[in-house]
Amino acid sequence: MGLCGWIILGFVAGLIARAIMPGRQAMGFIATTLLGIAGSFMGGFLASVLLGGSWRLLQPTGFIGSVIGAIVLLMLGRMMSGR
Repeated sequence: MGLCGWIILGFVAGLIARAIMPGRQAMGFIATTLLGIAGSFMGGFLASVLLGGSWRLLQPTGFIGSVIGAIVLLMLGRMMSGR
């Protein structure tokens, strides 16, 4: 998957993570995309390693891991900010 694919996957994963997390997250388009990309690296890589498969291909385990990774990052950010 190329750079554009990572960006699009990251944006979608960030949007889904923000929709699942309760409360208001004051983030714009770029912050949501960066959140999703970081979640993709963290959760997608971990899911691919644990469940098998290549982390470079778009797979359901990688996408689900990306959303879970973005949710974990949102929770960590909320805990660190004290909200």
